[in-house]
Amino acid sequence: MANIRIPTPLRAYAANQATVTVNGETVGAALNDLVTQHPELRTHLFNDNSLRNFVNVFLGEEDIRFLDGLDTPIAADASLRIIPSIAGG
Repeated sequence: MANIRIPTPLRAYAANQATVTVNGETVGAALNDLVTQHPELRTHLFNDNSLRNFVNVFLGEEDIRFLDGLDTPIAADASLRIIPSIAGG
């Protein structure tokens, strides 16, 4: 099973877990399993069925936007990280 690292600001919506184990053969399927387990995360990660613009997901060291996005295949032991963008001035 793959693991998704949850950033500190979102852990309150994931039962305060730093890492959640998920099922799925693609990044999108893994994220869908994550929001099925923790429905409060959906509004923080998705607009309808696409990732919010400020949500970055990494498979290992690779940003999925430079791979196949949500269709990126993952191994059963994959490690995903959600990294929210930070803006300011």
